[in-house]
Order: sequence, then structure tokens, then C-alpha cells
Amino acid sequence: METRVALIGIIVGDRRSADSLNDILHEYGDYIIGRMGIPYREKGINVISIAVDAPQDVISALSGKIGKLDDVTCKTSFATYE
Repeated sequence: METRVALIGIIVGDRRSADSLNDILHEYGDYIIGRMGIPYREKGINVISIAVDAPQDVISALSGKIGKLDDVTCKTSFATYE
């Protein structure tokens, strides 16, 4: 199955969503290359980037689940190489 590399940018505005987010990321853990989280205390948010290598439909499902969480914003960028 063909996979794609993508970067998922996540901003968490409410820490109460963190457990749900972590559950989702654990569910897709086999596809995650790396993760970086930065707490931005001055703004009261957390900025997270997730690098993934997965089939496009898996990446879309992951992004969709994250985007449905309360007070969480998610954007996905795909690598353009062949």
C-alpha cells in the first residue's frame, strides 16, 4: 500500500482535550514518525507537530478525528515529492 509523508500541526486551546488527543495519537501510533509538543504558557495553548508516514486515507481519518475535538485546531500538509 502506498504511503505519504505528512505533517499535522495541532493547537490545543483547552487542556481538557489532551487526554482525548493522546488517545487518538496512540491509536495511530504505528504511523507516527515523530512528535514535538511546545507549551505556550503566555497564551495558554499547546502547539504540537506530528510527522506521519501513512496511506492518505489514514492521514485524513487521523486529522478528521483530531479536528473534531473541542478547542483543538488541526491542519495537515503533505510532502510533494514522488
